[in-house]
Amino acid sequence: MVKADKDESLTGEEAKRIAHDLRIDFEKGGIHLCAEKKDRVSQLNVEIAKCCAQFNENIAKEPGHVDVYPASRIPRNLHHLVKPVNRPTSHGSRANFREKGFRIVTEPSTVPTVLQWTSDDEVRKLVYIQNHSVPRANLAVLDKLIASRHELSQIMGYNSFADYALNTNMASSPGVVSSFLLELSKTVQAKAVEEFESMRDFKRRKYGQQDLELEPWDEAYFTRCMKSSAYNLDFSVITSFFSLSQCIEGLKFLVESLFGMKFVDAPLAPGESWHPDVLKMALHHPNEGDLGYIYLDLNYRSGKYPGCAHFTIRGGRRLSKTEYQLPVIALICNFSKPHKSAVAMLNHADVDTLFHEFGHALHSLLSRTDYQHFSGTRVAFDMAETPSNLFEYYAWDYRVLKNFAKHYSTGDIIPEKLVKSMQGAKKMFSAMEMQQQILYALADLTLYGEQTLSPIDTTSIVADLREQHTNWKHVEGTHWQTRFSHLLYYGAGYYSYLYAKCFASTIWERVCKDDPVSLETGTAIRTKFLQQGGAKDADLLLNDLAGNGITRHQNGGIVPDITSLCNEMKLRR
Repeated sequence: MVKADKDESLTGEEAKRIAHDLRIDFEKGGIHLCAEKKDRVSQLNVEIAKCCAQFNENIAKEPGHVDVYPASRIPRNLHHLVKPVNRPTSHGSRANFREKGFRIVTEPSTVPTVLQWTSDDEVRKLVYIQNHSVPRANLAVLDKLIASRHELSQIMGYNSFADYALNTNMASSPGVVSSFLLELSKTVQAKAVEEFESMRDFKRRKYGQQDLELEPWDEAYFTRCMKSSAYNLDFSVITSFFSLSQCIEGLKFLVESLFGMKFVDAPLAPGESWHPDVLKMALHHPNEGDLGYIYLDLNYRSGKYPGCAHFTIRGGRRLSKTEYQLPVIALICNFSKPHKSAVAMLNHADVDTLFHEFGHALHSLLSRTDYQHFSGTRVAFDMAETPSNLFEYYAWDYRVLKNFAKHYSTGDIIPEKLVKSMQGAKKMFSAMEMQQQILYALADLTLYGEQTLSPIDTTSIVADLREQHTNWKHVEGTHWQTRFSHLLYYGAGYYSYLYAKCFASTIWERVCKDDPVSLETGTAIRTKFLQQGGAKDADLLLNDLAGNGITRHQNGGIVPDITSLCNEMKLRR
């Protein structure tokens, strides 16, 4: 690979780039090490894989639960999420009376809704603490994972796993990332304090007690209450405009408006699909023909991959001057199946997620690289989330929504006034939400940073960071990091979400905002960005699309300019 990297007969820029990138990839795998160190690297990679599998297995095996009595403490609109239970109790003269209650299993698909809609403080507290206290076994698994990755990085000649992981990213080093995150934390602090105090005052007014303080289990509940109150929002009304079938029509509208293409239903060969729910579509251009294929598997079912994600089944690549291997991808979600009507409905957070994953899908489907190594999302790690964050904007823009968001029974188009209320509610507590993302990124970066103790105390580290960078206190005995699976797959790279948020904000403001669904806008996004995959430097792609200044060079690395994001969030700098 060293010879290929220096081969002057490689004339194309992409060929030179792939020779260099493959050499780096092989060296990060330890190809240049002596036999003894190479064997140890192999052992460590096996240990790391086992830790990741065990971490996820523990989450699945030990979701935790809370039993709540009496049953009346659980709102009726949550009954489909909980399980009936009962317990023996004496009730007057009836010695064998069994009291009815509900069991709340603290799974990621259940907890957010319970915390948002349960007015009973004690129930919310029980659910919050249980949710952040399991699985306890993952404390040891995480210790082992961090130690294994640290040893691996040191064998490779790096001070920490963060150094090792970030070396080939735009940021290039943990120091650059840390400076970016601390700058962002400082920038959002004043507005986050204002938001926190407004929530605390709302709680005091609601209960008529001026000495009440906010607790961590209050955040989701009072966020929903205040948004509903400020904008007179009924979330069930919003949901009525987003049937799953209409949301798929929204994706079709986007590709036709932006790129002049259509999604066409494609037949499934016998045995091709892994489940009857799966749909297959071809992305078709009237002049260019089929450009790729997408499988949609969007509904929850038991035993299925639990999250929402885009998977590349086959990357695109140039086969000859006239032939191209078409990309094949799968878009996987876990939207709830209908429990009252026959129509599958999405809440708007689900719509946001769908459009996010669709951004990844378009990146894979529209890239046209010579080599599969650079196809689609195979770009600099800290730029990979940019298309997905950009397409989230389309899920909130009335100029897009009016074309597909229709009431499931009447067919009425979603009112513009309702969308404006949704947009206003979204901006409430945006600084506090940003603080949470900064906390996740700093925790991820710190846990994989330079180690002085082995094992490190992960709970103390995340508790200290929470106190420093948010307004919420740490709850003794909890350890949210044991369910934070991004520590497995993003190892020191969670900050990439915030990089992407900044990049997407700038692209939206400079390229899309004035006319988001025009062919001109789509052509710019396609030809200058999505089409290139990872065949060109991320910095060049971003500046070519959005103009100079979307990135800044800092201490040997590249960071996003935060001006557009600050303007969007109305932050004082």
